[in-house]
Amino acid sequence: MSTAQKSIRDMVPPKVRENMRDIKHKVVILSGKGGVGKTTVATNLAMAFARDGLETGVLDVDIYGPNVPKLLGLEGQHPAVEGESILPVVGPLGVRVMSMAFLLRNRDDAVAWRGPLVAKVIGQFLGDVRWGALDMLVVDLPPGTGDEILSILQSIPDADGVIIVSTPQEVAVLDASRAVRLVKKMGVPVLGIVENMSEFVCPECGSVHKLFGDGATRRAAEQYDIELLGSLPLDPRVVTFSDKGTPFVIMEPESRVAGAFNALVTRLREKMEV
Repeated sequence: MSTAQKSIRDMVPPKVRENMRDIKHKVVILSGKGGVGKTTVATNLAMAFARDGLETGVLDVDIYGPNVPKLLGLEGQHPAVEGESILPVVGPLGVRVMSMAFLLRNRDDAVAWRGPLVAKVIGQFLGDVRWGALDMLVVDLPPGTGDEILSILQSIPDADGVIIVSTPQEVAVLDASRAVRLVKKMGVPVLGIVENMSEFVCPECGSVHKLFGDGATRRAAEQYDIELLGSLPLDPRVVTFSDKGTPFVIMEPESRVAGAFNALVTRLREKMEV
């Protein structure tokens, strides 16, 4: 364990460490900028883990833009409280979910909170939510590389590592590179980078189109000595199903996108020895 990793480990409150002791593996999903499909990747990855037989949870700590419940068809639900514990909402395939969206009176309400209050809520998500025994917890972070990212990464005990999500577009890869540098500087393992919307296959003629460019993500992975974990093709039906709250990998298990998520799960299980 590096000095930076030990420093982060020492920062985790004992209550959080105790509360999350029965979670075997924790994967953090991060993007350098918004709009690259980070939450779509996080939710469908969680569904793919669950389809692969793993007891899975999703923690949505994007306080200002909590979209996980929308994508999983859980809008309007609220967590139960038992004693001093918050019980996660149970979603598709039995996946346990916690999000700021569950605590809002109206789904359109804006969260206009300053940093200390946001940090307090994140601490409650980590220390007070009764996750129980999980094989895998997928943590969906806010986009960017600001202070709240640092606080969250410092608060998750023994994370297996971070997955950076980017599109092939040069500007997205540039921001993803900043995220990689931040995570490495903190001493948190980088599991690799996932290229989302890598290509579009025309449903009529089968021709392949690289709508957002080609090669930038791979070059960034090589530059920072991290693994390109996989490439996820662009399929307009992902948007349609997401808007309806039905995870794509469940609805279209034979699709190229679902196959790419299954391959990603296989690779991650190998890396984390799950």
